[in-house]
Amino acid sequence: MSPEGDPRAELDAIKASLRALLEWHEMTGTTGLPVGDPDVVTDVETTAGQGQLGALPPRGEVPAAVPEPAAPPAPADDRRVRLAVLAEEVRACVRCGLAPTRTQTVFARGNPFAEVCFVGEGPGFDEDRLGEPFVGKAGQLLDRMIAAMGYARDDVYVANIVKCRPPENRKPEPDEMASCSPYLVTQLSLVQPKVIVALGATAVQGLIGSTEGITRMRGKWKLYKGSIPIMPTFHPAYLLRQPAAKREVWNDLQEVMRRVGKTRPARSE
Repeated sequence: MSPEGDPRAELDAIKASLRALLEWHEMTGTTGLPVGDPDVVTDVETTAGQGQLGALPPRGEVPAAVPEPAAPPAPADDRRVRLAVLAEEVRACVRCGLAPTRTQTVFARGNPFAEVCFVGEGPGFDEDRLGEPFVGKAGQLLDRMIAAMGYARDDVYVANIVKCRPPENRKPEPDEMASCSPYLVTQLSLVQPKVIVALGATAVQGLIGSTEGITRMRGKWKLYKGSIPIMPTFHPAYLLRQPAAKREVWNDLQEVMRRVGKTRPARSE
């Protein structure tokens, strides 16, 4: 019998997803499973302007916008090679002022054929030291979020708006984001995920140019280049400071699961 048809393997996968979800709740300082949608959210950032793209239809509905023609996916071997070549180009990049202060560049991690891609803001101290995105405390929480959705850590693709750590972990400047943007555009064109999860307002700004506050954007579908749905949500680092917000994030992630047809982990009574 194949692993896909093995009831024991399926049960083990469900148990692992539930365990990850409960560990995520425990790590953020809360207990219990979320029920329903939140009625009140706390402002995280003030709105600096209007987004360039409007929200998609209500949660769970397929975007009605007419998509741009998508390039056919690159062959598997070619895709891996082109991403590796791009990573080497990033490693030698000196396009902006972040290059002199970095320890090393941080390109991406995960599956180049992933159906879900998570995009964050930029590397922090641990990421700059190890050369991999989301490996610190926020990254550990992100891994639990991914596992709670029923994915293994490397089933998804994870990248950042900028590939070098901004000094003191400050927000990337517009020129720094613009310098790095072609790299992310190429990454996404090669991976071609079904859905992008934007972690925080800076990620949304880097993807579609919107400067609206994340509290107002989260949970509302956007579009990347007219073709890939984006789900904005809170950054894991924010959840470490505000654990109550994990309820909203779990709602957002469930919408992503519905969008890609991912079975929700079974819920025990």
